[in-house]
Amino acid sequence: MIIVESYSVAVAMCIVTMFCWGSWANTQKLASKEWRFQLFYWDYAIGVFLLAILMAFTFGSTGEGGRSFLADLRQADREWLGSAFLGGVIFNLSNILLVAAIDIAGMAVAFPVGVGLALCLGVITTYLSTGVGNVPMLGLGVAAIMVAILLDAIAYKQLKSGVKKTPRKGIVISVAAGLFMGWFYSFVAQSMGKIDPVTHMLEAGKLSPYTAIVLFSVGLLVSNFLWNSIMMVKPFTGAPVPFGDYFTTGNMRLHGIGILGGVIWSLGMSFNIIAAAAADPALAYGLGQGATLVGALWGVFIWKEFKGASSGTNKLLAAMFIFYLIGLGILIASKL
Repeated sequence: MIIVESYSVAVAMCIVTMFCWGSWANTQKLASKEWRFQLFYWDYAIGVFLLAILMAFTFGSTGEGGRSFLADLRQADREWLGSAFLGGVIFNLSNILLVAAIDIAGMAVAFPVGVGLALCLGVITTYLSTGVGNVPMLGLGVAAIMVAILLDAIAYKQLKSGVKKTPRKGIVISVAAGLFMGWFYSFVAQSMGKIDPVTHMLEAGKLSPYTAIVLFSVGLLVSNFLWNSIMMVKPFTGAPVPFGDYFTTGNMRLHGIGILGGVIWSLGMSFNIIAAAAADPALAYGLGQGATLVGALWGVFIWKEFKGASSGTNKLLAAMFIFYLIGLGILIASKL
């Protein structure tokens, strides 16, 4: 398998993760103009799985280090296979809530509140599960990002009446998404074996990053039949979504948009997991979740989600972006 050893390369891969995780939701915004987000999400889950399989049989099965994907899968302990799978199940619940929040409140709110909260919790839970990381620096970076979350929530409250539908519900769902999303990553990180820096041998019984992402994506896809089915029958807004609409109202373009969204997100997850060995899991997750900043930028400047807000909102948004940048900078410096 291909192994990343350089810290600078690992950071660059985490930055790619940040842009992938912060940009995939644009595909939902495009598709939601024509059909409900629950239908989009089936294709999204398929896209996540397809990219994970592609990475496993290419980068995960070439190179001289570690083990190839199939060999790694055969030797893996059930405990760690289950851990990565469970990470996918938990993430899928959180991500469906995030998608629902985007549908209600927009990217400029759902990402800073939901994903920002997930960033803070994820850094903490991943550190506690792995024991790797600079505690004071990680804590300071998390604190700066928490300030950014609060600023975004305040800015959202200043939207003029009628600009957004059910704003309080959007924030509540975003918070719920963040709470679940904040601890899925630790299950995936725990399942991965350490790589010997000299021999490049992989710890026996545990998973390579490529195998972990495949099991994660299987957990996501399988659990979609539970979580998304519930969301279709009991949506937060609007009427229930008939399952048959996926086949009768969709077309190749809409299905392609959904799959593309899943591929973009999965590419970010793959890069993040691969980079975690050269950085550390808590840092890699924290940098990747800088997606909050990217998602907010899309929502504010491209989708104009704060158009019509009261005076002073722009200053709050600017302060939010500044605190996010400060927090991300501290997280990067924590490993130097």
